[in-house]
Amino acid sequence: MTRKIRVRFAPSPTGPLHIGGVRTALFNYLFARQHGGDFILRIEDTDAGRFVPGAEQYIIEALRWCGIVPNEGLTADGRIAETADAQHPHAPYRQSQRKPLYRRYAEELVRTGDAYYAFDSAENLDRRRREAEAEGRSFSYNATTRRQLDTSLNMPLDAVQRRLLTDTHWVVRFKTPEDRNVYMHDLIRGAMTVHTATLDDKVLWKRADELPTYHLANIVDDHLMDISHVVRGEEWLPSLPLHYLLYEAFGWSQSQPAFAHLPLLLKPDGKGKLSKRDGDRHGFPVFPLRWVSPSGDVSRGYREDGYFPDAFVNLLALLGWNPGTEQELFTLDALTDLFTLERVVKSGARFNPDKARWFNQQYLKNKSDAELAALYRPVLQEKGVAAGMETIAAVCGLIKERASFVDDFWDLSSFFFVPPAAFDAKAVQKYWKPETPALIRQVAALLAGAEPFTKEHTEHTVHAWIADRNLNTGAVMNALRLCLVGAAKGPGLFDIISILGKTVFEERITCALEALPDGLPDSPAQPR
Repeated sequence: MTRKIRVRFAPSPTGPLHIGGVRTALFNYLFARQHGGDFILRIEDTDAGRFVPGAEQYIIEALRWCGIVPNEGLTADGRIAETADAQHPHAPYRQSQRKPLYRRYAEELVRTGDAYYAFDSAENLDRRRREAEAEGRSFSYNATTRRQLDTSLNMPLDAVQRRLLTDTHWVVRFKTPEDRNVYMHDLIRGAMTVHTATLDDKVLWKRADELPTYHLANIVDDHLMDISHVVRGEEWLPSLPLHYLLYEAFGWSQSQPAFAHLPLLLKPDGKGKLSKRDGDRHGFPVFPLRWVSPSGDVSRGYREDGYFPDAFVNLLALLGWNPGTEQELFTLDALTDLFTLERVVKSGARFNPDKARWFNQQYLKNKSDAELAALYRPVLQEKGVAAGMETIAAVCGLIKERASFVDDFWDLSSFFFVPPAAFDAKAVQKYWKPETPALIRQVAALLAGAEPFTKEHTEHTVHAWIADRNLNTGAVMNALRLCLVGAAKGPGLFDIISILGKTVFEERITCALEALPDGLPDSPAQPR
């Protein structure tokens, strides 16, 4: 294909961006980037009644967080471009600012006989729908019913002109050709055929707000912006016959884009499209970022829940696309090299929240200890803990295999930074025996002279002491861990001891011996 690859992501600012929309943006971005093409962001805000303040900026911020960067449509300071220049030749990229264009094109279709004016009131249409339902049939605004309705097809020209001037609620409807097959091709689904008898005469433009519907606006803008491929969600598949017919009516069939309709994101049980309600019910986000609605309702976001953006993108890439191998972890650059529309599946992709956490866990484990320390330090500061980056990095290295999120770190490692406020009752009952205090005093005395106070040296010293006295290793180790941690948990005991250091180690032992039952302080060490 010699035509330059140009794709667009065209969301509506009617609320937060669903993760299905992010996936659509990602697939467009990967496709354009792989072919050295252009990825355009366009805001389709023609549905004025559903516009939500803040939604547009949310979309922009969500894409930025994911690393999906449009190379046309956004200005350098991250706003939708409104003025044409070398980088934004097709500005404005907000459809509400392109209003005059759409009426011209709607009127052009009326002149060529491919559209007509419809003056039916909403009340009249509702009445006809109710009558049809009462007779057990569905009402459709099509080639049959248009002859019975209040349209420019059924009245003299002077009456049409008078209505256009005096009526403010008329619309332009597409005149669907009669008794024809529409032959289409989708890059994912292959060849398709639809007969026009099954199609409605869709509204293209509305006099009331002087705005187009999606069908007209996206066709006109895609043509004027020279879009080569339209990669969008499966929910738009029923509109494809109309869009083919519109390209034909305008005389643009030779330059119309190729189409690819992505599979739906499904609920975890696979039964239906994934929705916010599913996330609320099962405890996971369905939006990339936290969203606060104008009414104050709060929806969780993957960013605020602690997901790394690269893990989130990796997760989305494998929902409906596969690389043809068993590999699951990919950087954005690797995805760019591998992505093809041919490997996008037709069937819906089931969302698995456990798999989402797994992806984040893998990315967390692969980060360096220093990177994680920089992320963990603000958490420690909020807890009132002052610790050096070297210490924090050492702790991160010990606990990251057990964590899925940085937010897990405090529960896994708080004992490194603050002494235990209490001792786990079950652990005390299991590991703190009458002879234990004497054992712990002897270990403390032994390590008081240990130099250097490293993991290797302290571990060798204690194990040699245990072996020399033929003691139960588990009894000593578990009791020592209880003193230092307050519970039977944590990474390697001697890793903990080395990070705590000698002074803190001795302080923890003293506090534990004061807080826990005294036992038999003068009894000799008991052999196993």
